[in-house]
Amino acid sequence: METPEHILKQFWGYDQFRSPQRDIINNVLAGNDTVALLPTGGGKSICFQVPALMTEGVCLVITPLIALMEDQVSQLKRRGISALAIHSGMSRTEIDVALDNCSYGKIKFLYLSPERIQTEMFQARIEKIAVNLIAIDEAHCISQWGYDFRPSYLLIADLRALKPGVPVLALTATATQQVKEDIIEKLGLQLPGVFTKSFARENLSFVVRNTENKEKLLLQVIQKVNGSTIVYVRSRKATEKLSSWLIKNGISATFYHAGLTYQQRKDHQKRWIEGSARVVVATNAFGMGIDKANVRTVIHMDLPETLEAYYQEAGRAGRDGNRSYAVVIYHPIDVKSLREKVEQSQPEVAVLKKTYQALSNYLQLAEGSAMGESFDFDLAAFSNRYELKPITTYAALKKLEEQGLIQMSESFYRPSKVHFLVEKKKLYEFQVANDHFDQLIKGLLRLYGGELFSSYVNISESQLSRAVGWNIPETKIGLDQLHKMLLLDYEQASEMPQVTFLTPRQDADRLPLDIARLNERRNLALQKMETLIEYVEQTHRCRTQLIQSYFDEETFSTCGVCDVCLAKKKKENQTEIKDYRDQILLLLKQKPMTSEELEKAVNPNDQELLIEVIREMLDANEIKYDEFWVLRIA
Repeated sequence: METPEHILKQFWGYDQFRSPQRDIINNVLAGNDTVALLPTGGGKSICFQVPALMTEGVCLVITPLIALMEDQVSQLKRRGISALAIHSGMSRTEIDVALDNCSYGKIKFLYLSPERIQTEMFQARIEKIAVNLIAIDEAHCISQWGYDFRPSYLLIADLRALKPGVPVLALTATATQQVKEDIIEKLGLQLPGVFTKSFARENLSFVVRNTENKEKLLLQVIQKVNGSTIVYVRSRKATEKLSSWLIKNGISATFYHAGLTYQQRKDHQKRWIEGSARVVVATNAFGMGIDKANVRTVIHMDLPETLEAYYQEAGRAGRDGNRSYAVVIYHPIDVKSLREKVEQSQPEVAVLKKTYQALSNYLQLAEGSAMGESFDFDLAAFSNRYELKPITTYAALKKLEEQGLIQMSESFYRPSKVHFLVEKKKLYEFQVANDHFDQLIKGLLRLYGGELFSSYVNISESQLSRAVGWNIPETKIGLDQLHKMLLLDYEQASEMPQVTFLTPRQDADRLPLDIARLNERRNLALQKMETLIEYVEQTHRCRTQLIQSYFDEETFSTCGVCDVCLAKKKKENQTEIKDYRDQILLLLKQKPMTSEELEKAVNPNDQELLIEVIREMLDANEIKYDEFWVLRIA
């Protein structure tokens, strides 16, 4: 029999699991419901992918982010594992074909957004699909006490009735005790095994710096910590501006935000992953699903809204287990700005109704129509047409989403797709009778093969054009004509964000808003914001300990490596600090050294205290790094 280790080695190339992955997998394989709370980078996907591969049937994976869904499907396919995704960006026919392929046992993993569960098509077809596991990613979304509540997650419990006896695995990186209890209750989990990995990251030093000159301090941090860096900012404009400023100051940098085209995002991300750009300046759209273990520093130049969001983003540093830093750089005015931003994200009921009415008019929807339909949506164009403020409008749309009326899908790239709607015999007869299209059809079959008859296949019009000797416009026209003749279904590439109506379009004046829930969510947002502000402003408690306490992991241990712990050590160890400083100067006068060589030569009792002394000496310009990251006397 294959063991989980065999599967891990065969498909991922690893020899052993991280704790507590193996325990989670064992619990799932025993057919038990499971809750897994693993911090960012803890390897959540492995926990459902390995047991699903060891069991007959399809694993249903519920996840809210389409871009992440598509990314995971691509990763599985690259490993030779059959996987599909179903989401609002797909046509009815495409979803129909995907579900067919699941019913016939050709697919191992089916990723879907929670909204799909309630559709008639899914409900009718799920009975025919042999399901071996229901994995729910971002499970905190089911709790209204979570920082990213989505009412559609409450529908997931219906799967228990449709597939009784199938084990459920709920996964999340951030959940308080209250959220954990909510997950168990709302999903109807039966005596679940609950597995939690500590929120403490021994190799990650949490640092907060209050400064009058944020850019100057950012440059100093980047210059003094070698390796790959993510800098998070709030606005798209800021990513480009700060990236340019870093380049002018001799730092190789790029930027990333959801407003870039798919190709731009891909190129910028590739430059950073491969190391030709040391720094990526990004909005929080960046980072999910990106597998880069050697990020040394994550720097926040704007304050996040919650400690959950901060911990998730900061946790992208040091996944390889080596020393890394999570740094918040802020000015006191940033605290005021955050309070204003969170207030703006909680619009009044009248604003919600006005936005809903404007959206219905913009999409030209009659009352009672559009349930389950998705539309390309440009927020800037929408706001301009109705003279609305984009920030307030976006907040109102998110609130309408929280109320279960609409679903907002982020910008993600949907490549062109083709699927033959007729059998091979009928297609051949058409080719014989229509010489003009014969070349195009042959080109499709030569490049993409027989899979075109059984499923939707991603195609490249430029590649197809080269194969048949046509130009790209001619190829697109030809495909469109074949589409109109009902010979094939041709969907052109798109990367627009989308909005989906989850209920029929309603009269805005009688919109069924849950006022009590709106008020609860408002109070929760303000409370979470104040917790984040307390985290950055306080200077007396170990930052890791504070994070652990927030997530109900009580401990008396301190990390010894955050800025608060190091400040206490410096007060208590002045003699040791002087000794380290003298040794550093003596050693560097003899010859330049890397920080690793210096650590080895000093052989300190407290490694982190030595690193802090090196940092202070760099700040004081007593020593400096050269272009090869070797330390010298300044």
